[in-house]
Order: sequence, then structure tokens, then C-alpha cells
Amino acid sequence: MTPREKELAGRLEECQEALAQSRRENELLRQKIGLLIRRVFGSSSERLDRAQLELLLQLPESLTNEEPVESSASKTTSRSSRKERTPRLPENLPVVEEVIDPEPVKAAPQNWRCIGEEVSEQLDFEPARFLRRRTVRRKYVHRVDLDQSPVIAPLPERLQDRSLPAPGLLAHVLVAKYCDHLPLYRQEQIFAQRHGVRLPRQTLARWVELAADWLKPIYEHIRTGVMAGGYVQVDETPIDYLEPGNGKTRQGYFWTCNRPDGDGFYQWQTSRAAACLANIIPLTFSGTVQCDGYSAYRAFANGRGNTIELAGCWAHVRRKFHEALEQSPRVAGWLMRQIQHLYQIEAALRAHHSGPRLRQAARASQSRPIVGRIQRALVRLKSGGRCLPQSLLGGAIDYALGQWRTLTVYLDDGRVELDNNLVENAIRPTAIGKKNWLFIGDADAGQRSAVIYTVIENCRRRGLDPFAYLRDVLTRLPNMTNRQIPEVTPKAWSKMQLPVQRLAS
Repeated sequence: MTPREKELAGRLEECQEALAQSRRENELLRQKIGLLIRRVFGSSSERLDRAQLELLLQLPESLTNEEPVESSASKTTSRSSRKERTPRLPENLPVVEEVIDPEPVKAAPQNWRCIGEEVSEQLDFEPARFLRRRTVRRKYVHRVDLDQSPVIAPLPERLQDRSLPAPGLLAHVLVAKYCDHLPLYRQEQIFAQRHGVRLPRQTLARWVELAADWLKPIYEHIRTGVMAGGYVQVDETPIDYLEPGNGKTRQGYFWTCNRPDGDGFYQWQTSRAAACLANIIPLTFSGTVQCDGYSAYRAFANGRGNTIELAGCWAHVRRKFHEALEQSPRVAGWLMRQIQHLYQIEAALRAHHSGPRLRQAARASQSRPIVGRIQRALVRLKSGGRCLPQSLLGGAIDYALGQWRTLTVYLDDGRVELDNNLVENAIRPTAIGKKNWLFIGDADAGQRSAVIYTVIENCRRRGLDPFAYLRDVLTRLPNMTNRQIPEVTPKAWSKMQLPVQRLAS
């Protein structure tokens, strides 16, 4: 071969290698674009059809020769019985009755005898209304002892001296903004156009601040209770706030802490750094923090020594394999099927209201073998070099192996959940709200919003009417001391309502 031929052959080899590299990059870009399109326009459900998995996503022989372990949960699952039909109209609604008699009966009622009746019902609605709540305090003088000074009853304690809004109006404004997601400017328009009451949004904002200041002791009591259990779930979500001076927005964060089967709270921070966790989780906290794979949590835990153990989230692992499902249906589908076995076990434990000890025992006998099989498959896939690290499947494998220590914590602690979905569900109301009001007025307003969101979220968890709760609590708070705050938390208030509901029924 001549030198010229060798040169051309070398160039051809380089071009072929460059072409292969370009094709790999194009394939990765197509996967990322497809993932982006699915996230924006596709269905948000990650549920796998069981029949499709069994028919199409068979276990690759190259992974393991073991047969899938059918969990006891999957053996006991059956079709759920048909739900009982709920009444067409709620029975607890007040009834306004209208009796209609025929015209002949009205003309001569003495000639007619009633032998029965036919009843029909419609669901009606009366819109909210403003009213002027006037407090009249009469002055009295003594009829005999004219030297005594006139007497008058003291004015009831209020949230603020000479304040215009009553607790009912304050509760309505808070619920409309933080539960129904109506910005204050829209409430201003509704009040003016439908009720003829003009309340500038600046006034409404001051009322929100007033209510948040009064609710802060309840918030602090909830926060202390969540952090006292030794196990908490944490997540964060971005919220824009208005930067003072130039009218631009910056990004802050609502950090959400949740205690499964208990309370939760929000806390506002202007960043997502690990230092923010030091302001959220007190120094006295010692236990397990469940979170996603964000590096700030690991940095925070390392800074606290051995007092904090991180627990991972299997939902995040499953989500990443779901994103790689189209690229690698057999491998990603099989791994998702194994994770689904773990969720079936948890669903059975939840259905039987199992406690931490029983959950730990069931996980040791049923979940641990599945987790071990998943780990062996991931290690084999990683060491085999069958998928590119930059691919969606390669990224999912790296994420799962990188979080593996935290993903197995729940096997040894019956308190810890399989995933962090409960705290993510608590974040959803803020995500809906920020689509309407877009940003928070300023950095200081962020914590006020966190206080109100905390109170309303804990009402929602217990099925309480947030308006009824806030109206009652804002009425009682001016006459209460700090020692009485535990009596008016949503948890305590819900227990007080149970006897009332029994009497009403």
C-alpha cells in the first residue's frame, strides 16, 4: 500500500469514527427532545399496563436467570368492589321548603282532605354577601347613686384596634387566595363589580399580613411538632418574588417538610443552597430525612455529623426509568415492573393499617429480595457497558446506583415511606397558585405566605373547611395566651368538631 493509500485509509477511518460519533449524539439528542415533548404535551401518568409488561417487556436473559418473585400483595389483590352510590344531594344541607297547593284547594280548603304528597328537590345556591357587623355598647347610670360614673361594657378584643375587617372577611380573603388561588387584584374586582364594595388590593395585602402575624404561633407549634418525630420528608419548589427597587423578579423557594400521617409545614427561603436547610431543620433534630437526590441534602447531612440519615425516594428512580422506557422498553420495563412489586407490597401494608414493626418485618421478607435483584441487574448493566452513560437509560442507572444507600434505608425502618410523594403532594397547592398570582410581592411576604399555606394545608389533610376554621380561630386568638395555642391547631380543632358532628347527626 502506497503512502497515499495509507493516508486516505486513515482519513476514511477517522471520518467513519466521526460519523458514528455524530450518529450517537444525534440519537441522544432525539431521546432528549422526545422526552421534552412528552413532558410538555404528553400524559403525566407513569402507570404501566400489566398486560403490556407481561407480553412485551419480558425479563432479559442477560440480566439474571432468576424468576420474578410474585409478592403476596399481588396474590391477594382482587378487583375492588363497586363503590356504593353516594346520595345525589348531601344530607347535611339546610332545606328551604315550599308547599304548593292546587287552586281549588286554596279556594275552599274545608272541602278537601290531604291524602299524600309528592316531593321534588333541586340544588340551589346563594352567593356570598357582605354585611355591616355593628357592635352597640349601651351606657348606663345608676338610678339612685348619681355620683357613680356611667358604665359601659368593654369592647371585645379584636385582631387590631379600629380594624375594619371582621374575622369572617379575613378568612374569606385568605381562603380565596391560598386555597382557591384567586390573586388579590381579582378579589378586588369581584368585590367592586358584584358587591359594590371597593377594597384596594393594598388594603387586602395589609389584611393578609395581619392575619399571618396572628397565625404565626399556630405555625410555630405545627413546625415544632413535625420536627419532634425523628423522621421528616423534605422537598422544595421554586417561587418567584418581586425584587425591590427595579420591578424585576427573582427566584425564591418554598421548602416543604412533611410528617407522614401527621402535619406538614412550609418555609420560605430566597435560595436553594444547603445552608437553607440549617434554617429549616433545627440543631436538636436527630433522625431520618427523606428527600430526592439533590446534592444540597447530602452536603447538609455531612455537616451535621452522624445525627442525620438520608432516605431516598423510589418514585424518582421509577420516573427516570419511565423516561427511558421508549428507548429501552425491555430493560427499563423490567426494572419498572420490579419497582411496581415494591409498591404492591406497600399498598397491601397500607390497606391493613400496618404499624412500623409489621412493615419492617414484611419488608425484610418480601421487599428485600426484590431490592437485591434490582441491584444485581443495575450493576450488571453498568459493568456490561451496554448503554451509554449519556443516554436516558444510562442516566437512570447511574442515578439509582448513586442513591442506592439511601434507597435501602426504608427496609430497616418501618416509619420510612417508600417514596417522597406525600411531601410532593403537599407542594401542589403552591404550584397551582403561582400560575395565577405569578410571584410573591417581596421576600418578606414569602414567609407570610408559608404561614398561611401551612394552616390551610393542615386543614385540607383533615377534611376541615378552611373558612370555618380560620373564622373561628381568628375570632378566638385575641383572647388567648400562648399556652392555649395547642387548642386551636387544625389537629386539635378537628377533634373538637367530631362531638359536634355526632350531636348533629
